[in-house]
Amino acid sequence: MLMATINSSIVIISLPAIFRGIHLNPLEAGNVSYLLWIIMGFLVVSAVLVVTLGRLGDIYGRVKMYNLGFAVFTAFSVLLSVDPFHGGAGAWWLILMRVGQGVGGAMLFANSTAILTDAFPSHQRGMALGINQVSAIAGSFLGLVIGGLLSEWHWRAVFWVSVPIGILGTVWGYRSLVELGERRPAKLDIPGNVTFGLGLTSLLVAITYGIQPYRDHATGWTNPWVLGGIILGVVLLSAFVVIEQRVEHPMVSIGLFKIRAFALANIAGLMAAIGRGGLQFMLIIWLQGIWLPLHGYSYESTPLWAGIYLLPLTIGFLVAGPVSGWLSDRYGARWFSTGGSLLVALSFVLLLVIPVNFAYWAFAAILLLSGVGSGLFSAPNTTAVMNSVPAHERGAASGIRGTVFNSGSSLSIGVFFSLMIVGLANVLPRTLTDGLTGQGVSHKVAAEIGNLPPVGSLFASFLGYNPIESLVGPTGELDRLPQSNADKLTGKEFFPHLMSGPFHHGLVIVFGAAALMMVVAAAASWWAGGKYVHDEPEPELSEAGAGEALGRE
Repeated sequence: MLMATINSSIVIISLPAIFRGIHLNPLEAGNVSYLLWIIMGFLVVSAVLVVTLGRLGDIYGRVKMYNLGFAVFTAFSVLLSVDPFHGGAGAWWLILMRVGQGVGGAMLFANSTAILTDAFPSHQRGMALGINQVSAIAGSFLGLVIGGLLSEWHWRAVFWVSVPIGILGTVWGYRSLVELGERRPAKLDIPGNVTFGLGLTSLLVAITYGIQPYRDHATGWTNPWVLGGIILGVVLLSAFVVIEQRVEHPMVSIGLFKIRAFALANIAGLMAAIGRGGLQFMLIIWLQGIWLPLHGYSYESTPLWAGIYLLPLTIGFLVAGPVSGWLSDRYGARWFSTGGSLLVALSFVLLLVIPVNFAYWAFAAILLLSGVGSGLFSAPNTTAVMNSVPAHERGAASGIRGTVFNSGSSLSIGVFFSLMIVGLANVLPRTLTDGLTGQGVSHKVAAEIGNLPPVGSLFASFLGYNPIESLVGPTGELDRLPQSNADKLTGKEFFPHLMSGPFHHGLVIVFGAAALMMVVAAAASWWAGGKYVHDEPEPELSEAGAGEALGRE
């Protein structure tokens, strides 16, 4: 699980090195789609396939699917590292291999929590699933540091790192893992799989493409293709729900969502996944585009240092995750998942209180608080989902939980980038135009650059490029200006100072929405109930305790 999630984030931080390696400028017109799909390919495929692969685990064996996932993941990691092409062809190779890697990752996501639920009794599952969740979410942040370090050496090393772990994991899995789960013969639900896969893909892709400008709009939410994709996704997913209620062997038993703990814990998990993904992207832009350059770091080195400066987030999670899992075994999920959600919401508010050019100790303390909150939430939330379903449905339940996790990560790209773009669009054009003309750039060129969609500035910061050089360089204005003005424009302070005000305006919208999502997650966690174990009354508990364990609080 650690390997799978490291790979979902290791590419994010390594994108500048990867694009340099294949000789492609992702900021040129027509190349943004390559950038989006290298990020999205893994996430979308993982989100779409985990339910299907979890259901196949219920039918044919979870260990078989898990071990096959290790092998598939490793094979595509090798293929990623030997990309023989450059330019657009090189980008397509990476996208397709990332999609293949996502298939293997989906097999791991879909079955790992079900295998652990089979292997551990209910009074120990919180700790087991807590460690698994720590691996999953810590991997998404550790990947930032590992990717930053490896990409400094060679871009292909970003993909090599998975190969030895994958080979050893595959061999170990086939030799050691034993099938413990309850299996029931069933037919594969083809209509359900098709409508679910196409519907979720259409929805996730359309929402993500909403961040790209359309005509004279800063975002693409008025683009007919985006709107059509969202409508098609909703229609197909609605058809999926109808189909699942009528087929003999449904891909997902819709009755699972009648279980209060299962439905509400998944809603809380979705809100948390969107918020956590948005936090990761916004913090990377904040550090790489503003704070690190102001503190003397070159734009090229910012991806590595952004990963390092985000470590308090991972440390907080590593400390709180296993502890909350162990405690939730004894006291139930409610207090820990609710309290953790509220701590994360508080951290979003605190990030708005500190200045854009913050003192690092304050920033690190808030990150630590956010990590602790995420750790307190994640393991109890997962335990609540997995304990609430019958044994023969654990593969499907694990798949649904994986879909929620990965869909939230994918949705966070479209949701939070769109919110930030909306915030910037009201302030950035005038600020950028005035700043450029103040350094001698002609008013015509400055106005054109100022009125460019803010997504260009965001992606430049996100990729560790020099934003002003990326925006002004192609116009030829830098060659015309006096050297002192050109140096100031492309230096480490001009863009960060220029961007600080508009960026904070955008952060108010972004982190305000994220805090609201975490409050919703807290409410859902509270109403999900305490300690619920499906059809597994604990004989050693008192009558009152057994009643609580069965959800009769």
